[in-house]
Amino acid sequence: MTETTEQTPHHRHLEHARAQVIELLSRQALELDLLSRSENRKQDVVAQLVARQHQAALSQRLLNFHPADIAFVFESLSPEAREMAWTLVRPERRGAVLLEVSDAVRRSLVGNMQPEEISAVVRTLDSDDIADLVSSLPDEQRQAVLEHVDRADQAEVRAVLSFPDDSVGAMMDLDFIAVREDATLEAVHRLLRRKKPLPAHTNELIVVDRNNALRGVLPLDKLLFEEPETEVGAVMLTQPTYFFTDDRDRDAVDAFEKYDLISAPVVNLHKQVVGRITVDTVIDELNARAQSENLRQVGLSEEDEDLFAPPARSARKRWPWVALNLATAFASSRVIDAFEPVIAQLVALATLMPIVASIGGNTGNQTMALVIRGLALNQMGPQQLRTMLVRELAIAGINGTVWGAALAAVTFGLYRDWKLAAVIGSAMLLELLLAATAGLIIPVMLKRFGRDPIMGSSVMLTATTDSMGFFIFLGLASMVLM
Repeated sequence: MTETTEQTPHHRHLEHARAQVIELLSRQALELDLLSRSENRKQDVVAQLVARQHQAALSQRLLNFHPADIAFVFESLSPEAREMAWTLVRPERRGAVLLEVSDAVRRSLVGNMQPEEISAVVRTLDSDDIADLVSSLPDEQRQAVLEHVDRADQAEVRAVLSFPDDSVGAMMDLDFIAVREDATLEAVHRLLRRKKPLPAHTNELIVVDRNNALRGVLPLDKLLFEEPETEVGAVMLTQPTYFFTDDRDRDAVDAFEKYDLISAPVVNLHKQVVGRITVDTVIDELNARAQSENLRQVGLSEEDEDLFAPPARSARKRWPWVALNLATAFASSRVIDAFEPVIAQLVALATLMPIVASIGGNTGNQTMALVIRGLALNQMGPQQLRTMLVRELAIAGINGTVWGAALAAVTFGLYRDWKLAAVIGSAMLLELLLAATAGLIIPVMLKRFGRDPIMGSSVMLTATTDSMGFFIFLGLASMVLM
């Protein structure tokens, strides 16, 4: 999908809605401030009436929003405005909103709420949604909230919470419809009429035996168009795609992408059906993964998603990466200092030096993105790594030769010095080869040492290409030009 600066009608609607909410909140904050300073009783009553009017208007505005749109607005508000707007969201809608906001914003919203208040908010949600929301709370708050959840939901919520965060069990939906293979399609029709409405994203019914073991799935088109007296077992699909509760969520997401699934059964070790995965959960997981990887690649965490988090706390979290950048920048400065006599004699080196130092970043990031993706999909064995290294070096060699020659030609046209042109052309070739090598080695080494290959990899790559770019260019210049 190509990027465009033109906003879609939906985005324009969200921007307009956010502006309206912010304007109403600003007016209300101003009125409350004036109200607190007023000593005139008559003016006080008028101000209260106006404040209530704006409060009602804001509450009505939020009522017309989808929970996801409310979440979008909340993530754009300062903590004070967010807290004020939160009080105006209807209690029965708060649970759906909490599911849509980022973890950082969710923690800020529930931070001042009592466990019984949170329990009341989540009571309108399904058990798996309650588990998703509760899992993001601190441990002590989580236990307190569970104690106030209805007993009917407690067992299911605790069952989902017992699975690791990166497992299929943690992301499954507990709401599904199961039928027996010896039932007729007419009997299934009667069952569905009694059970309406159907669970969301139901494109097939799960077929089980007397022990609740998976036997197959019954697509809804078969249910609708086959003869009513036909048994389920005669028209069901006997080899459906399904997952075990301890499968990795990443494997399920990949399967949904590969096979274009809408839903799939989830079974335990005895192959008994315990839930299902739906496409909306997979899309949420894909979005969350993409956002998380974008943050981690530059050394940030999900907690940094809140744009209005306290600066001191966010600054402390970034200290390690600032320190790393400072150390690598100092190392780069020492490289430049070591070649000071060369730079002093030929000022052109100072103007050309940043080109070489920065040119490898794009090549390195492209290689790194491919390697990280391959590691995530378990496609990077020793043989594959060797093959990919040769391939990336070949690509870097071709690009370095072609564009190094172009840069050398431009340099010769500016300075009329063929030696300087040869130096910068060669330096560009070597820099691209180095960037491709670093882009492959950095994530592989991070994974080998048990670290997340995404976390801070971009920072490390930039540090490597910058310092080594200076060294390569100035080293060649000292050998050829001096």
